Amino acid sequence: MAALSARGHAMSSRFPVIFLGHGNPMNALQDNEWTRGWAALGRNLPRPRAVLSISAHWYLPATALTATESPRTIHDFGGFPRELFEVQYPAPGDLDLVHRVCELLHPLAVRTDIPWGLDHGTWSVLRHVFPAADVPVVQLSIDESQPPSFHYGLGRMLRPLRDEGILLAGSGDIVHNLHTYAWGSRPAAPFDWGLRFEGKVRELVLQGDHQPLVAYESLGRDAELSVPTPEHYLPLLYVLGASEESDPVTFPVEGMDGGSVSMLSVQFG
Repeated sequence: MAALSARGHAMSSRFPVIFLGHGNPMNALQDNEWTRGWAALGRNLPRPRAVLSISAHWYLPATALTATESPRTIHDFGGFPRELFEVQYPAPGDLDLVHRVCELLHPLAVRTDIPWGLDHGTWSVLRHVFPAADVPVVQLSIDESQPPSFHYGLGRMLRPLRDEGILLAGSGDIVHNLHTYAWGSRPAAPFDWGLRFEGKVRELVLQGDHQPLVAYESLGRDAELSVPTPEHYLPLLYVLGASEESDPVTFPVEGMDGGSVSMLSVQFG
């Protein structure tokens, strides 16, 4: 007999959990190999009752949720064409999911009074995955004051949501070094250190060896160059924490943008 979600919908199986390399905000407008991959995900994934998004771009000293019925579209960037600032992604929120996440993370104090919405780490990808903006979305912040093990642990605490019709989606970039990023229109060859680090991450994910991925700073110079600041890497740890040993692993989107931003997506289940 199929299990029932918190809202009574029949759930035949555990939902996947996915890390999305979101890259340049202009991907929101573009038709390229990565955005086509995200659109294919939307066609192939089971339709969730809501998305819980952990975006690199909500990085503050607190664990917080977007507790609003109509989260605003945040244009948290500068120097891009006006067309990008005009994009709206009017997905509804989900207060039931907010309450459920608070319950799962108890006794951790979770803020629900911080004004935020859907930043581009979320909407630039979801507008391709769910272009109708008809799937509710809640964002969970990344607490910048906590070590990597904390974020992995929160992913483990959120694992039950996969049996309740919720798609957990971490959005960042496994390799994210803007100091070496090629901003011009010409394609740039990937840096060797970025390819090596991304390859090491893939290898450890396939092996189910999460500890070195949590302690990523121990992975040497390639890690230092690929993850000069942690916010784009940490969403991966939530996804790893929410995964199960029995989950099949796939990489539905691949590639390196500008030489030093990984577009790799990692799907469990």
